[in-house]
Amino acid sequence: MARRRIGRFTKTERAAHWLLASTFFVMLFTGLCLSVSAFEGILDRPTAKAWHLWSAIALVGGLALLALLGNRRSLARSAREIDRFDSDDARWLKGAPGRFISGGAAPPQGRFNAGQKLNSALIGGLMLTMYATGFLLWYGERDTTYRFAGTVMVHDWGTLILMILVAGHLYLAVLHPATRHSLRGMTLGDVDEDWARRHHSKWVEQPEAERVAADRE
Repeated sequence: MARRRIGRFTKTERAAHWLLASTFFVMLFTGLCLSVSAFEGILDRPTAKAWHLWSAIALVGGLALLALLGNRRSLARSAREIDRFDSDDARWLKGAPGRFISGGAAPPQGRFNAGQKLNSALIGGLMLTMYATGFLLWYGERDTTYRFAGTVMVHDWGTLILMILVAGHLYLAVLHPATRHSLRGMTLGDVDEDWARRHHSKWVEQPEAERVAADRE
């Protein structure tokens, strides 16, 4: 008997996610080639710098194009939902460590749970920090007035924190039994309705017309 599925992410949302993921890993790899001795020699420094810079530009340019030509309504909806915390989100975060061990039921959640909202906010803030410090590192090679002590350290620590956040995200999306079904939403766009009811009941219980209004492309 076929399972009922419901749409979770639009093509524009999925494209934005995979653009961020692909450019992040290119920037991570080239950054390691530039700063970690174990990676030296894999790429020569000029090539690593060029890939690093153009990946950063591609991310900003690609997101701008998606906002201009894609489904802007769905992107705006996602931004609003990620930015909105309520009492259920606070309860979700408070009980998260215990649930991770016991597998107990979570408070009702919307299309994004509180962990996803917090992760998105942290990554967004860190990416802005990385762009600011990255620009200073790039421009400081051309004008020493903009070489500031600590810029490299902030950039390196931002990279480390991003690596930890992304590793946790990958574990939950690919390996953790209770949450790995969510990967289908970011690859094919829909998820199993029963799974969605267990993990995102507030979103599933919205009137269907309201839930899918932003998904028309």
